[in-house]
Amino acid sequence: MLRKALVSVAITVVVLAGFQTPAGAKATPEEIAGLGAELTPVGAEKAGNEAGTIPAWDGGITTPPEGYEPGDHHPDPYADDEVRFTITAANMDDYAENLSPGHQAMLTTYSDTFKMKVYPSHRSASFPQRIYDKTAEVAATAELVSGGNGVTGAVIGIPFPIPENGQEVIWNHLLRYRSNIAARFIAQAAPTRSGAYTLVEFEDEFNLIYSHEGATEEGLNNVLAFFKQKVVSPARLAGGILLVHETLDQVDETRRAWLYNPGQRRVRRAPNVAYDNPGTASDGMRTTDQFDMFTGAIDRYDWELVGKKEIYVPYNSYQLHSDSLTYKDILTPKHVNPEYLRYELHRVWVVEATLKQGARHVYKRRTLYFDEDSWQILVADQYDNRDQLWRVSEGHVINYYDVPTLWTTLEVHTDLQAGRYLAIGLDNESRMYDFDIERTMEDYTPAALRREGTR
Repeated sequence: MLRKALVSVAITVVVLAGFQTPAGAKATPEEIAGLGAELTPVGAEKAGNEAGTIPAWDGGITTPPEGYEPGDHHPDPYADDEVRFTITAANMDDYAENLSPGHQAMLTTYSDTFKMKVYPSHRSASFPQRIYDKTAEVAATAELVSGGNGVTGAVIGIPFPIPENGQEVIWNHLLRYRSNIAARFIAQAAPTRSGAYTLVEFEDEFNLIYSHEGATEEGLNNVLAFFKQKVVSPARLAGGILLVHETLDQVDETRRAWLYNPGQRRVRRAPNVAYDNPGTASDGMRTTDQFDMFTGAIDRYDWELVGKKEIYVPYNSYQLHSDSLTYKDILTPKHVNPEYLRYELHRVWVVEATLKQGARHVYKRRTLYFDEDSWQILVADQYDNRDQLWRVSEGHVINYYDVPTLWTTLEVHTDLQAGRYLAIGLDNESRMYDFDIERTMEDYTPAALRREGTR
């Protein structure tokens, strides 16, 4: 059976060209029984690879390092690791089998400055036990609806830990556990080719109600998360606030979004906060649906599950996250400073998203690489309407072991054609994520947005 082939520990690269199962296929009891046995509780292969370069998953990071206190920048549990080797334009052919096309293009395009320092691999992803328990439960009931553009029969857990098609994989990313609620204080920069930049600072809030303990599908009312983003600086942008109600079935009901404009001192609906509209203050360097590596409605693409592959991906990026660095250390011309980047060999699910006939988007095609241990997108290659590689996105992740969850500390979208990039999530010089904020549903209404804006 195909599912068995996908999860076989003996196969490190599986190609499923052209294969798509009907929407709505459910995991069988036999397959679900494998969760926590030969598979991890969220569906990854528990065993390492045959070469020994990818270890077995042993539960990930389950306790913080000694001395860590909530509110600290997360110290590096792998600080003693040494670089195994460094990939450059000169030797990339030796490693091509395990490099994405985007990384190969970055090495070629920036041959004098970009490199990939490869470290020992650590499968650090971990989640609360209740997420594992609920994943095993909803695996038997989760179904795609609305042509695959929505999900029913699932709440709290990963809906499709044993995926049959590309739509199920992208839904695993959209519904993955990142915490119940979080506030973050971050900066964004889009340096010019010469390296000049203006920092844009944000206060973000994520209330991920899909994952709340005790959540029910009926209680969600087709909303999986609330998101609020306030621009703090520069002065010309400060005070603008975006509020989003992210819907679970965005064909049945599109994303609800509102904007508070400080100049007009009013709240208005924002129907264009979706798809390929420019991201907030991004200087046109990312689309709205590139936020969190991919977010929002999936209906404009056909999603093909290509298979599973071993590639070098950003992982355990604690050095990049460190408060010993400044933003200036990281933000170098044309790409972020590779001295502080960490790459590891991991197994990823590969999904090819191709623009549907008659649909509109600036990206004709996207290749997405999903971490098997967390369903987080780690790398994405985006192609323009000439089918030329345009932008390469990286999600530099750490385990926030106080939750625990695996999530990005920095997203980087590199524009190969413009010779520029966007870095969003910089927090080295700011306070750390707060996973203990208290909010009510009334805090995410247009009326609350208006009150906050006029305070």
